[in-house]
Amino acid sequence: MGRHEGDDHAAEHEQHVSEDAEEEEAVAEHERNASNVSTESLLAVSDDVEEEETPGGTQSSHRLLAYSDALLSIIATVMILPVAHTKMEADEELDENLQLLLGTKMAVYLMTFLIVTVAWAAHIRLFQVIVRIDDTLALLNLACMMLITLLPYTFSLMATFPSHILGILLFCGCVMVIGLIQSLIVLYAFSRPFLLQDQIQVCEDRSVYRHHILKVLLRVPLMCLLAALCSFFCYQLSYALLALVIFLPYISQGVLWCRDKLLGPAEEDPEQDMFYTFLPSEPLSKERVEAFSDGVYAIVATLLILDICEDNVPEPAWVQQRFNGSLVAALRSYGSEYLAYLGSFATVGLLWFAHHSLFLQVSRTTRVMGLLNTLSLAFVGGLPLAFRLTHELPRAALRDERRAVQASCVLVFGAGVFQLATWVAALQGGGRRTLRPAVRYGGPEHVFMLAKLALYPAVALAAFLLTCVLSRFSVTIFHLMEVATPLAFLLLRLMVTIALALLRRLFCPRRGESENGEENMQSSVPFSPLLI
Repeated sequence: MGRHEGDDHAAEHEQHVSEDAEEEEAVAEHERNASNVSTESLLAVSDDVEEEETPGGTQSSHRLLAYSDALLSIIATVMILPVAHTKMEADEELDENLQLLLGTKMAVYLMTFLIVTVAWAAHIRLFQVIVRIDDTLALLNLACMMLITLLPYTFSLMATFPSHILGILLFCGCVMVIGLIQSLIVLYAFSRPFLLQDQIQVCEDRSVYRHHILKVLLRVPLMCLLAALCSFFCYQLSYALLALVIFLPYISQGVLWCRDKLLGPAEEDPEQDMFYTFLPSEPLSKERVEAFSDGVYAIVATLLILDICEDNVPEPAWVQQRFNGSLVAALRSYGSEYLAYLGSFATVGLLWFAHHSLFLQVSRTTRVMGLLNTLSLAFVGGLPLAFRLTHELPRAALRDERRAVQASCVLVFGAGVFQLATWVAALQGGGRRTLRPAVRYGGPEHVFMLAKLALYPAVALAAFLLTCVLSRFSVTIFHLMEVATPLAFLLLRLMVTIALALLRRLFCPRRGESENGEENMQSSVPFSPLLI
């Protein structure tokens, strides 16, 4: 009897594997058939394109996009430096400084990060239409990038002098010029159709695409023009209008949705027939999301070692006077800083590892996934602040030390929980169009992926709660969390396997007694929904 049950289970397992293979093949076939919409085909350019098909010395836009993604990720991340390097006096209460950080400078950092990611998303959509470039387009893009690099400076002026209109005018001027340059890029590319995506090249009326893209591009510059004019009368209204810039694409989509629900869709609207509408509803390129994310993680890791190089290289005179010229003794006094650096780097590296593991299983991204990933990156960008808080700032009192560690735990928790939320968003609808079969509900890696993405939020939350009870050991708890989590990652698969085996023995004892012990521990279908 047990043998027949084992055979039935093996048959069910083989059927499950075959269904997954068929499903994966169907998804691949669907993506091939829908290549006119997929972002991969929008960016794919053959390396052996004949010279007559790309006149004027044109080339693929891949390297230009890589350069732009790297630059934008740097600009989005370095704004954490004014926050992390805030000067604090030894006798000053950390509460007041945290109010300054979170109230003003942290708001500037988050606003800058979101504004730059909006510009990055617009850049993605622009070059999903334009897939080949020449020297003129490369120079226009370079001018656009130069102006984007000025945005953090204008935001710093606005934060330092909020009642002065100069910062508002500089920001609005930069955005308006960026919009004009992007409009020139569109006009230039449409005047040379061989630079455009193949679907638009064969389109009978390319002017419909050109007018629609220009209309979408010029919304933000027009909003900034209105904000600049309002600054002469009421600068508070200008700030409100500038905040709308971040959410303007989503607001316009919401207005269109409400119009369609109330009045019905517009009749014979040519924009509805477009295969690519240049709107936020279009999926972002998975490859460029990964490139931008990798840039943020790499920059954050680099900023950590810059702090070590700046603060932990002693002056020769200080070494001579205090340590009798012994450099080893002088460096030994920085032991806690080195430990904090190693723990912070491990945290950044393992968060990247979890992100890499997630996007390795993502077949395509959605708008919600892109937004959640951006929020996760914003918290990752704040990790240099966590490094400063836990090894330099808490010097005055035990209460200050606890608050510094708790703020760091919040940053780590936010970075991890939004990664987990990205995966949950991808699972909506079963994840058939966004995830590969291995990590969907019932897939062999589903529970392991859940454990991998939930590890940092769980550990950060546990550290936060422990600091509430054991305030005296707050910094020790945080450093222990940073050092112990890598070991947990190494043992994670073993722990998941043991946990699933225990659950299987508790809830399905007959299955545990099966004579065929060949089943995979991670492929237990009945427990995947339970653990979610």
